[in-house]
Amino acid sequence: MDLLTSDTLTIAKNLLGYRLVHESDEGITAGIIVETEAYLQDDPACHAYRKKSTRNAPMFGIAGTIYVYQIYGMHFCVNIATNQKDIGEAVLIRALEPIEGIDLMEKRRKSNVLKNLCSGPGKLVQAMGIHKGMNDWHILEGNLKMLPPLSDYSQASIVTTTRIGITQGAELPYRFYFKGNSFISKK
Repeated sequence: MDLLTSDTLTIAKNLLGYRLVHESDEGITAGIIVETEAYLQDDPACHAYRKKSTRNAPMFGIAGTIYVYQIYGMHFCVNIATNQKDIGEAVLIRALEPIEGIDLMEKRRKSNVLKNLCSGPGKLVQAMGIHKGMNDWHILEGNLKMLPPLSDYSQASIVTTTRIGITQGAELPYRFYFKGNSFISKK
């Protein structure tokens, strides 16, 4: 996939519009990526900033390696490694616009409010049935994958802004989302 051959900031922007699809035993769920955040190795907010560890090892994998980790002891987030092997960089998938398997997403999230199913990194992981066991998978292989954008999103305007929910590196303009999309996590 040519998408994964650019630098991390470009990939974070270019992932917008791609579809994230999970084929599970329960059924298929899918959403359009509408918000991302980039994390670079020299960025103090990046899990790879200090050094490679057991927890962040997937970030140091080849581009497309899936990195699933837990935050606040309760929520999981999904990232896609974006650089060459041994350089720890990734893109956090922050929000999806649900397009398939919405009944299953509602069941997993215990909510029938479409806007709230995937409007945040922890919410989308829960709605999509993504789990820690997917850590170190590759986004082009297996049951969790990305598919090319739908033409509806080719002309959408992209907002570049600072990341949210972090303290270090919060001033860096590494967050990207579709302008006016009601499924993003926050403005």
